[in-house]
Amino acid sequence: MLQIPGASSYIGCIGKDKFGEEMKKNAQAAGINAHYHEDENAPTGTCAVCVVGGERSLIANLSAANCYKSEHLKKPENWALVEKAKYIYIAGFFLTVSPDSIQLVAEHAAATNKVFMMNLSAPFICEVFRDAQEKALPYVDYIFGNETEARTFAKVRGWETENVEEIALKISQLPKASGTHKKITVITQGCDPVVVADDGKVKTFPVILLPKEKLVDTNGAGDAFVGGFLSQLVQEKNIDECVRAACYAANVVIQRSGCTYPEKPDFN
Repeated sequence: MLQIPGASSYIGCIGKDKFGEEMKKNAQAAGINAHYHEDENAPTGTCAVCVVGGERSLIANLSAANCYKSEHLKKPENWALVEKAKYIYIAGFFLTVSPDSIQLVAEHAAATNKVFMMNLSAPFICEVFRDAQEKALPYVDYIFGNETEARTFAKVRGWETENVEEIALKISQLPKASGTHKKITVITQGCDPVVVADDGKVKTFPVILLPKEKLVDTNGAGDAFVGGFLSQLVQEKNIDECVRAACYAANVVIQRSGCTYPEKPDFN
């Protein structure tokens, strides 16, 4: 979305195999500055995807993705990426892998007034990894999720509501570790409007509606949404523009097979 090679850096874990090489090659081609921890013993994580009528189901074999260690993060060449970054985003799935890495980065972001963001990622994260999630939440400035994740988040905390707008507002009012940035909640609802809770108010934004026959594969829609959102946030655009770009990016990815996109965006 930015079309600036090297503007984004990525840290994660792969194995020393052909899939790992593929990851490195594709990250480089996309202009991503990837610093992978390469695990000696585990193969690169893979995921089987079943797509029926545009909807998808996933079975992941996490392998090396589960093996990331904070020692890799602390290496000067990797920590330099954290120090250089102005915006930091961590997928909620990473709570299952290396919570100590998350805390290191979260505390750094709070101490240096950087924008720290996280995704709810899946209902099971909100249920099974609630303690790790709870520890990271005070540092989170932007929290993303979908309606199912939001409702699970509310349920495990005993909030007696299924209303997504209400839940988004309550999440945005959770305590913050640093007072520099307010907490903003962004919840997607498939083809229903995007809910944004910010500063005690809730706004909704319609998504780009797509005829059923143009829907190819919903795989990657949530990640594309966040990517589109961040592409405008890092340019200090307002929330309306961030959501517009997010909806655009998600709309593009669901019209293609797999997590792919055209070489250049036509977002303007």
